[in-house]
Amino acid sequence: MQKKAALHKDGPMLIIAGAGTGKTSTLTHRILNLIKEGVAPQNILAITFTNKAAKEMLERVDSLLEKHGFAAGVRDGDARPFIGTFHSLGVYILRAHAHVFGLTRHFTILDKTNSLSLIKEAVKAQGLDIKQFSPDRIAGVISRQKGNLMTASEYRRESGSTYFGGIVSSVWDRYEASLAREQSLDFDDLLLKTVLLLRDHENVRKEYQKRWQYIHIDEYQDTNGVQYELARLLAGDRMNICAVGDGDQNIYSWRGANVQNILNFEKDYNGAQTVLLEENYRSTQTILAAANDVIKKNTIRKDKNLFTKNDEGEKITLLQSYDENGEARTVGDRIKKLIDNGVKPEEIAVLYRANFQSRALEEGFLVMEIPYQVLGVRFFERKEVKDILSFIRAALNPESFSDIKRIIDVPPRGIGKSTLIKMFAKDEESLAPAAKKRVAEFWQLLSSIREYASVEKTSKLIKFVSEKTGIEASLKTGSDEDNDRLENIHEMVTLATKYDFLPPEEAVERLLADAALASDQDSLIKSESAVKIMTVHAAKGLEFPYVFITGLEQDLFPHRKMSAGNVTKEDEEEERRLFYVAITRAKKKLFLSYASVRTIFGKRQVNLPSEFLADIDDAYIELEAGDSEHEPIIRLDW
Repeated sequence: MQKKAALHKDGPMLIIAGAGTGKTSTLTHRILNLIKEGVAPQNILAITFTNKAAKEMLERVDSLLEKHGFAAGVRDGDARPFIGTFHSLGVYILRAHAHVFGLTRHFTILDKTNSLSLIKEAVKAQGLDIKQFSPDRIAGVISRQKGNLMTASEYRRESGSTYFGGIVSSVWDRYEASLAREQSLDFDDLLLKTVLLLRDHENVRKEYQKRWQYIHIDEYQDTNGVQYELARLLAGDRMNICAVGDGDQNIYSWRGANVQNILNFEKDYNGAQTVLLEENYRSTQTILAAANDVIKKNTIRKDKNLFTKNDEGEKITLLQSYDENGEARTVGDRIKKLIDNGVKPEEIAVLYRANFQSRALEEGFLVMEIPYQVLGVRFFERKEVKDILSFIRAALNPESFSDIKRIIDVPPRGIGKSTLIKMFAKDEESLAPAAKKRVAEFWQLLSSIREYASVEKTSKLIKFVSEKTGIEASLKTGSDEDNDRLENIHEMVTLATKYDFLPPEEAVERLLADAALASDQDSLIKSESAVKIMTVHAAKGLEFPYVFITGLEQDLFPHRKMSAGNVTKEDEEEERRLFYVAITRAKKKLFLSYASVRTIFGKRQVNLPSEFLADIDDAYIELEAGDSEHEPIIRLDW
């Protein structure tokens, strides 16, 4: 089946790839075979969702091309296949056509924090109370609508007449005005504006349809409305589109992903061939049997049954504990035994449904001296890193008020809030002489950074910024915290060397885009000898020899989201898909864990074990007592 998918060339193709069935290998060999068939590498596009997946695919394609003698001339730049994320594709296209939207090609990409800050300002500017009209909620509505391919003006026409719709619409308009003033785009704009560009400008659309004649979309089940339309526009009448995915792993409906996109692919693209990948190369037979037991209860899916030629493997261990602290001890005890028996800490992952669960686990692991890393502590979110990136962005885009506000007094240079207001009101002449001098020096600093960025390598630029701005000198105090920050800047220089082979302007643009689009998985340090702790959502696409799934209690996993009366069949099936994703992360051994009592929102409550546990055949389960201090209140009688 892999070979059939890899050798297919023209026309639409759907690859239903179950967990661990080698979809990345299939995709990369498909790209190799297209090149063998005479397709120019630059005519191939492959899009996925995470930087990690894109990087892995790119490395594999490079390796295959080199192995088969195609590496020469297709290593870099426009002569190689474009392999990246949806958002990096959007950045690439928009940089080339920024003028269409009245933007400089050095437009700033706002991260979620800065985006929310502008929305909060817009709420206040409307004279609204941010406690009553939550900026978070309004930001979520705007993001969801942009993901559904809706602009602010379209939203006003459709929903502006309702009370809440009117509030959102007025805030959205102010937010868009702020984005335009700052020459900035948010994450959702990177896709929405790309689609608008391709849809409304035939010459641009034809340019990219001609360039990318063979299109691959990975994780197709996770596409939302705007991503679906972007793929459709690029495929055009040629329809050489290969969609790869698994409806059973659709777990992002809360951010707009529509499982119907993959279920309807054959209707959307007439004549599509479908290939089913069911042989799993990752997990033991026992783990797969449990996964099949769980997912077969869902009805909104294409039927398939994972199988493997791997060993039967150990039974799944069910751990029972009294409360969340007991669960942390129980899981910790098992992890210590695994490590004592030669398992490396980085081969172990502990998964949970909700972020708050990490606290008890972390506290328990600290006491037990188990090394751990929480996925989600991102390098690019550290203060000193963000400061340096803000200096570079502000130098390239002096209209970026958000960046200038962040760095205007970093390190302290005596420029206060009132001076800042006059700077952006273009009223610097009214400043006192001393303040005017400080402001002039600041603009000169940004000018020198801009000039340096245009001629020097990116790694040298990071050094230049850290020294020229005084950040490095301010951190040489000798305190442990400052030393750590200094080390992070040094690490930033090292990281920037990977862009040094590019022309300076392109290199700095790539660095800024990659920093803005970094995801939780980018914080995963493979070389770090530590147990990985993360949500199930964050674990998507990863695999570990040993996996613990914790908090398997009714109303936690499956999660009832505080609105039991509004839970739909689709919600229930997505929760089951989430459990299926969690199970299929495990290669050798799976542990399932629940606690009888858990403190949630300050309340101690007794919980029933998750209904998902009853979905798995007893033959695959072995029961193990929990922590020794307390017996669980509710035991399962297997």
